[in-house]
Amino acid sequence: MIKIAIAEDNVFLQKAILEKISLYEDLACRITAANGQLLLEKLEANHNIDVILMDIEMPKMNGIEATHAVKARYPQIKIIMLTIFDNDEKIFDAIKAGADGYLLKEVKSAELHQGILETLEGGAAMTPSIALKTLKLLRNPPEQRSTATSTAIALTTRETEVLEQLSKGLSYGLIADNLFISAGTVRKHIENIYAKLQVHNKMEAVEKARQNNII
Repeated sequence: MIKIAIAEDNVFLQKAILEKISLYEDLACRITAANGQLLLEKLEANHNIDVILMDIEMPKMNGIEATHAVKARYPQIKIIMLTIFDNDEKIFDAIKAGADGYLLKEVKSAELHQGILETLEGGAAMTPSIALKTLKLLRNPPEQRSTATSTAIALTTRETEVLEQLSKGLSYGLIADNLFISAGTVRKHIENIYAKLQVHNKMEAVEKARQNNII
């Protein structure tokens, strides 16, 4: 079961999203929040969430601010912006904040479902028009990528998750809590990461992973 949180201040739109989710047996909404601040409070009580569907314009704390805050504390949670905004500034700000996908609210139920699945599998769900704008905003020259090196470094999915959390400055205890594993297991994963990356400390590991597009 994929556990969903919805951050949306418009009651009508929140209900519409819930109706789309209810069509699929593998999706279940666990949290609804009318703003980013309330979302963070509810995640503090229950962060066993897989995906957040995040509105941008909300009172008290908007979706971009909330995305940044969630990713800093719970980097394992995927965030899909679900909004009416398709302007370049909003897209860029959302991606910089850590959004994993960007869909317009007009998205059909099947496309939303598929987008959630793709995001959980490591993809980036995007409405086609958003994807085109994102390419123009973020396209990097191939020369700047170290694809040969990154291919040679094969971290497991769990090791990558641990490394992402480590890069946020989280302690072993918090990483263990976020990923629902023991602190001892976290240490073992980190030992394996250091060995595979051929580094000796956290700073070196994070830097090398970023250079090779692992995180």
